[in-house]
Amino acid sequence: MAHLDLEIKDGIATLTMNRPEARNALSMEMRAQLIEVLHDIEHDDAVRCVVLTGAGDHFMAGGDVKGMSESIKKAPAEVRKEFLLRIHDLHPIMFAMRRMPKPIIASCRGAAAGAGVSMALACDLVIAAEDAFFTLAYCKIGTSPDGSSSFHLPRAVGIKKAMEIALLGDRFGAQEAKDIGMINFVVPSAELDAETTSLAQRLAAGPTHVYGNTKALFYRSLESEFESQLQAEAEYFADCASRADFREGVTAFVEKRSPNFIGR
Repeated sequence: MAHLDLEIKDGIATLTMNRPEARNALSMEMRAQLIEVLHDIEHDDAVRCVVLTGAGDHFMAGGDVKGMSESIKKAPAEVRKEFLLRIHDLHPIMFAMRRMPKPIIASCRGAAAGAGVSMALACDLVIAAEDAFFTLAYCKIGTSPDGSSSFHLPRAVGIKKAMEIALLGDRFGAQEAKDIGMINFVVPSAELDAETTSLAQRLAAGPTHVYGNTKALFYRSLESEFESQLQAEAEYFADCASRADFREGVTAFVEKRSPNFIGR
Protein backbone atom coordinates (compact mmCIF):
# COMPACT_ATOMS: atom_id res chain seq x y z
CA MET A 1 0.00 0.00 0.00
CA ALA A 2 1.30 3.44 -0.91
CA HIS A 3 0.37 5.35 2.25
CA LEU A 4 -0.25 2.57 4.79
CA ASP A 5 1.75 -0.56 5.57
CA LEU A 6 0.27 -3.61 7.31
CA GLU A 7 2.23 -6.37 9.01
CA ILE A 8 0.60 -9.21 10.95
CA LYS A 9 2.92 -11.24 13.14
CA ASP A 10 2.35 -13.29 16.31
CA GLY A 11 -1.20 -11.99 16.68
CA ILE A 12 -0.18 -8.33 16.34
CA ALA A 13 -1.33 -6.23 13.40
CA THR A 14 0.99 -3.24 12.95
CA LEU A 15 -0.42 -0.40 10.85
CA THR A 16 2.27 2.05 9.80
CA MET A 17 1.20 5.36 8.31
CA ASN A 18 3.76 5.70 5.56
CA ARG A 19 4.25 9.26 4.32
CA PRO A 20 7.45 10.17 6.17
CA GLU A 21 8.23 12.93 3.69
CA ALA A 22 5.01 14.67 4.87
CA ARG A 23 5.29 13.65 8.53
CA ASN A 24 2.60 11.06 7.75
CA ALA A 25 -0.06 13.70 7.13
CA LEU A 26 -3.45 12.08 6.62
CA SER A 27 -3.98 11.95 2.87
CA MET A 28 -7.21 10.87 1.22
CA GLU A 29 -5.46 7.68 0.11
CA MET A 30 -4.38 6.92 3.67
CA ARG A 31 -7.94 7.41 4.91
CA ALA A 32 -9.29 4.93 2.37
CA GLN A 33 -6.59 2.39 3.16
CA LEU A 34 -7.07 2.75 6.91
CA ILE A 35 -10.78 2.02 6.82
CA GLU A 36 -10.26 -0.98 4.52
CA VAL A 37 -7.55 -2.47 6.74
CA LEU A 38 -9.46 -1.80 9.97
CA HIS A 39 -12.49 -3.62 8.58
CA ASP A 40 -10.34 -6.57 7.53
CA ILE A 41 -8.50 -7.04 10.83
CA GLU A 42 -11.68 -6.55 12.86
CA HIS A 43 -12.85 -9.92 11.56
CA ASP A 44 -9.46 -11.65 11.45
CA ASP A 45 -9.19 -14.10 14.35
CA ALA A 46 -5.42 -14.21 13.86
CA VAL A 47 -5.22 -10.60 15.02
CA ARG A 48 -5.41 -10.14 18.79
CA CYS A 49 -3.87 -6.67 19.15
CA VAL A 50 -3.39 -3.67 16.85
CA VAL A 51 -0.53 -1.15 16.82
CA LEU A 52 -0.86 2.17 14.98
CA THR A 53 2.37 4.03 14.31
CA GLY A 54 4.09 6.31 11.81
CA ALA A 55 7.02 5.72 9.50
CA GLY A 56 10.17 7.75 10.02
CA ASP A 57 10.57 10.35 12.75
CA HIS A 58 6.92 11.24 13.43
CA PHE A 59 3.57 9.71 14.35
CA MET A 60 1.32 11.99 12.30
CA ALA A 61 1.42 15.71 11.71
CA GLY A 62 -2.30 16.14 11.07
CA GLY A 63 -4.29 16.57 7.90
CA ASP A 64 -2.86 17.22 4.48
CA VAL A 65 -2.82 21.03 4.71
CA LYS A 66 -0.91 21.40 1.46
CA GLY A 67 -3.67 19.43 -0.24
CA MET A 68 -6.23 21.80 1.27
CA SER A 69 -4.57 24.86 -0.25
CA GLU A 70 -6.17 24.25 -3.64
CA SER A 71 -9.63 23.64 -2.18
CA ILE A 72 -9.79 27.01 -0.42
CA LYS A 73 -9.59 28.83 -3.76
CA LYS A 74 -13.16 27.80 -4.55
CA ALA A 75 -16.33 29.69 -3.71
CA PRO A 76 -17.25 29.55 0.00
CA ALA A 77 -20.29 27.34 -0.65
CA GLU A 78 -18.14 24.86 -2.55
CA VAL A 79 -15.47 24.93 0.15
CA ARG A 80 -18.09 24.20 2.81
CA LYS A 81 -19.50 21.29 0.80
CA GLU A 82 -16.08 19.78 0.12
CA PHE A 83 -14.87 19.94 3.70
CA LEU A 84 -18.13 18.64 5.08
CA LEU A 85 -17.63 15.57 2.92
CA ARG A 86 -13.95 15.35 3.89
CA ILE A 87 -14.71 15.32 7.60
CA HIS A 88 -17.55 12.83 7.22
CA ASP A 89 -15.07 10.59 5.39
CA LEU A 90 -13.03 10.43 8.61
CA HIS A 91 -15.91 9.13 10.68
CA PRO A 92 -15.87 5.49 9.50
CA ILE A 93 -12.28 5.26 10.73
CA MET A 94 -13.25 6.46 14.19
CA PHE A 95 -16.26 4.14 14.31
CA ALA A 96 -14.09 1.20 13.24
CA MET A 97 -11.50 1.96 15.94
CA ARG A 98 -14.18 2.26 18.61
CA ARG A 99 -15.87 -0.94 17.41
CA MET A 100 -12.62 -2.93 17.06
CA PRO A 101 -12.99 -5.92 19.43
CA LYS A 102 -9.24 -5.92 20.09
CA PRO A 103 -6.99 -3.41 21.87
CA ILE A 104 -5.44 -0.67 19.72
CA ILE A 105 -2.13 0.87 20.80
CA ALA A 106 -0.87 4.17 19.41
CA SER A 107 2.94 4.22 19.36
CA CYS A 108 4.09 7.84 19.04
CA ARG A 109 7.43 9.38 18.24
CA GLY A 110 8.08 12.90 17.06
CA ALA A 111 5.03 14.96 16.21
CA ALA A 112 1.42 14.10 16.90
CA ALA A 113 -0.38 17.20 15.65
CA GLY A 114 -3.97 17.98 14.74
CA ALA A 115 -5.49 14.81 13.38
CA GLY A 116 -2.47 12.97 14.77
CA VAL A 117 -3.67 13.85 18.28
CA SER A 118 -7.20 12.84 17.28
CA MET A 119 -5.98 9.49 16.00
CA ALA A 120 -3.91 8.78 19.10
CA LEU A 121 -6.84 9.67 21.38
CA ALA A 122 -9.09 7.27 19.44
CA CYS A 123 -6.75 4.39 20.33
CA ASP A 124 -7.26 2.46 23.57
CA LEU A 125 -3.71 2.90 24.87
CA VAL A 126 -0.96 5.35 23.93
CA ILE A 127 2.76 4.83 24.40
CA ALA A 128 5.14 7.64 23.46
CA ALA A 129 8.85 8.30 23.21
CA GLU A 130 10.09 10.78 25.80
CA ASP A 131 10.89 13.31 23.06
CA ALA A 132 7.49 13.02 21.34
CA PHE A 133 5.34 16.13 21.35
CA PHE A 134 1.67 16.92 20.92
CA THR A 135 -0.33 19.89 19.68
CA LEU A 136 -3.98 19.98 18.71
CA ALA A 137 -3.09 22.86 16.38
CA TYR A 138 -6.42 23.23 14.56
CA CYS A 139 -6.69 26.84 15.69
CA LYS A 140 -3.33 27.52 14.03
CA ILE A 141 -4.90 27.01 10.61
CA GLY A 142 -8.18 28.68 11.52
CA THR A 143 -10.50 25.77 12.14
CA SER A 144 -12.05 23.73 14.94
CA PRO A 145 -11.08 20.12 15.83
CA ASP A 146 -12.25 16.99 14.04
CA GLY A 147 -11.42 13.30 14.06
CA SER A 148 -13.34 12.73 17.32
CA SER A 149 -10.88 14.78 19.41
CA SER A 150 -13.70 17.01 20.67
CA PHE A 151 -15.24 13.85 22.14
CA HIS A 152 -12.15 12.12 23.50
CA LEU A 153 -10.02 15.01 24.75
CA PRO A 154 -12.43 16.53 27.33
CA ARG A 155 -13.13 13.06 28.68
CA ALA A 156 -9.41 12.34 29.03
CA VAL A 157 -8.19 15.62 30.54
CA GLY A 158 -11.28 17.54 31.69
CA ILE A 159 -13.08 20.41 30.01
CA LYS A 160 -10.80 23.23 31.21
CA LYS A 161 -7.59 21.55 30.14
CA ALA A 162 -9.16 20.53 26.84
CA MET A 163 -10.13 24.16 26.23
CA GLU A 164 -6.56 25.26 26.94
CA ILE A 165 -5.13 22.69 24.54
CA ALA A 166 -7.63 23.52 21.79
CA LEU A 167 -7.84 27.31 22.11
CA LEU A 168 -4.13 28.02 22.53
CA GLY A 169 -2.79 25.29 20.27
CA ASP A 170 0.43 25.08 22.27
CA ARG A 171 2.91 22.28 21.87
CA PHE A 172 3.66 20.07 24.89
CA GLY A 173 5.80 17.04 25.57
CA ALA A 174 5.09 13.40 26.23
CA GLN A 175 5.53 13.62 30.01
CA GLU A 176 2.97 16.42 30.28
CA ALA A 177 0.61 14.45 28.04
CA LYS A 178 0.93 11.52 30.47
CA ASP A 179 0.54 13.74 33.53
CA ILE A 180 -2.78 15.16 32.28
CA GLY A 181 -4.16 11.76 31.27
CA MET A 182 -3.85 11.97 27.48
CA ILE A 183 -1.45 9.06 27.13
CA ASN A 184 -0.48 6.02 29.19
CA PHE A 185 3.26 5.42 28.94
CA VAL A 186 6.43 7.43 28.28
CA VAL A 187 9.61 5.51 27.44
CA PRO A 188 13.13 6.39 26.30
CA SER A 189 13.16 7.16 22.59
CA ALA A 190 15.57 4.35 21.74
CA GLU A 191 13.28 1.86 23.50
CA LEU A 192 9.94 2.86 21.94
CA ASP A 193 9.78 0.02 19.42
CA ALA A 194 10.81 -2.62 21.94
CA GLU A 195 8.43 -1.33 24.62
CA THR A 196 5.58 -1.13 22.10
CA THR A 197 6.22 -4.72 21.04
CA SER A 198 6.34 -5.87 24.66
CA LEU A 199 3.01 -4.19 25.43
CA ALA A 200 1.42 -5.56 22.25
CA GLN A 201 2.69 -9.07 22.97
CA ARG A 202 1.21 -8.91 26.46
CA LEU A 203 -2.18 -7.94 25.07
CA ALA A 204 -1.99 -10.43 22.19
CA ALA A 205 -1.51 -13.22 24.73
CA GLY A 206 -4.55 -12.10 26.73
CA PRO A 207 -8.25 -12.97 26.55
CA THR A 208 -9.08 -11.12 23.32
CA HIS A 209 -12.84 -11.51 23.51
CA VAL A 210 -12.74 -10.17 27.08
CA TYR A 211 -10.82 -7.12 25.88
CA GLY A 212 -13.46 -6.50 23.23
CA ASN A 213 -16.25 -6.67 25.80
CA THR A 214 -14.30 -4.42 28.17
CA LYS A 215 -13.80 -1.83 25.43
CA ALA A 216 -17.49 -1.90 24.62
CA LEU A 217 -18.45 -1.50 28.29
CA PHE A 218 -16.08 1.36 29.01
CA TYR A 219 -16.94 3.33 25.89
CA ARG A 220 -20.68 2.94 26.33
CA SER A 221 -20.28 4.08 29.96
CA LEU A 222 -19.43 7.56 28.66
CA GLU A 223 -23.04 8.01 27.61
CA SER A 224 -25.00 5.37 29.57
CA GLU A 225 -27.24 5.73 32.56
CA PHE A 226 -26.34 3.75 35.68
CA GLU A 227 -29.04 1.10 35.35
CA SER A 228 -28.38 0.37 31.68
CA GLN A 229 -24.63 0.17 32.36
CA LEU A 230 -25.14 -2.42 35.09
CA GLN A 231 -27.35 -4.43 32.77
CA ALA A 232 -24.64 -4.31 30.13
CA GLU A 233 -22.05 -5.46 32.68
CA ALA A 234 -24.20 -8.50 33.49
CA GLU A 235 -24.71 -9.38 29.84
CA TYR A 236 -21.05 -9.02 28.90
CA PHE A 237 -19.89 -10.97 31.95
CA ALA A 238 -22.27 -13.82 31.14
CA ASP A 239 -21.05 -13.79 27.56
CA CYS A 240 -17.44 -14.08 28.71
CA ALA A 241 -18.33 -16.80 31.22
CA SER A 242 -19.66 -19.03 28.46
CA ARG A 243 -16.33 -19.02 26.59
CA ALA A 244 -13.11 -21.00 26.62
CA ASP A 245 -10.91 -18.27 28.10
CA PHE A 246 -13.09 -17.99 31.20
CA ARG A 247 -12.90 -21.75 31.76
CA GLU A 248 -9.13 -21.56 31.30
CA GLY A 249 -8.78 -18.53 33.59
CA VAL A 250 -10.77 -20.06 36.43
CA THR A 251 -9.03 -23.42 36.07
CA ALA A 252 -5.59 -21.77 36.04
CA PHE A 253 -6.47 -19.77 39.16
CA VAL A 254 -7.53 -22.92 41.02
CA GLU A 255 -4.43 -24.78 39.82
CA LYS A 256 -2.19 -21.82 40.77
CA ARG A 257 -0.65 -21.42 37.32
CA SER A 258 -0.63 -18.79 34.60
CA PRO A 259 -3.55 -19.04 32.19
CA ASN A 260 -3.03 -19.90 28.53
CA PHE A 261 -5.66 -17.81 26.79
CA ILE A 262 -6.60 -18.53 23.18
CA GLY A 263 -8.56 -15.32 22.61
CA ARG A 264 -12.01 -16.92 22.47
